[in-house]
Amino acid sequence: MAKLNISRPSSTVEPKQARALQTRETLLEVTAELLAEVGIERISTNMIAQRAGMTPPTFYRYFDDKFAVVEALGMRLMERQNAVLADWIERYAHRGIEVAAAHAGDLLRETALVTQNEPGGVWVERALHATPRLEHIRIESHRFVADKLADAFAPLLPAIPREAIWRRMRIAVEFGYVTGELLHSEQDVPEELLLAETAEMLRSAFTSWGSAAGSAG
Repeated sequence: MAKLNISRPSSTVEPKQARALQTRETLLEVTAELLAEVGIERISTNMIAQRAGMTPPTFYRYFDDKFAVVEALGMRLMERQNAVLADWIERYAHRGIEVAAAHAGDLLRETALVTQNEPGGVWVERALHATPRLEHIRIESHRFVADKLADAFAPLLPAIPREAIWRRMRIAVEFGYVTGELLHSEQDVPEELLLAETAEMLRSAFTSWGSAAGSAG
């Protein structure tokens, strides 16, 4: 799995023993459920502990506060999404920029599926976007993705400075993230049409460089 280089506070270090791991996992699952039910503003540590059938002191053995739990959920979701990216790069990048660009829709679709299958995934993403204390996870993850895409595409675009490639990939990653949010909030655009439209825009971003070849700044 593709790992993010994000420092973890001591309260989010994963325990080693099976029972402790299960307790931590229960707290994560309960928090994901509550995110979907009441949103991050209304969640409290007492609410999480009560739903999990634990005491508040038990909660605090694993996490400092509610934000630390959501942070752990966010890091797990981002890492699973980034594993999809790594697989996609392995499948397509070596086949050329045009082939990779033609399969941008696969990356969007598979990433969206990870979010849909993750307990509370949609609400975790929204929390990462809307909560200043948590946005560093999303930002660092998206920079990580831009790095990986730039590393994959730079050898295929020798006339383009890597800085220009990274910059465009960073914008494309953010664009793809917003599309993922639209999948769950915009009912007037069918899912497949939204994915197809976004994939076409990303295909153009991957292949149409224009004056970028002479602009690294």
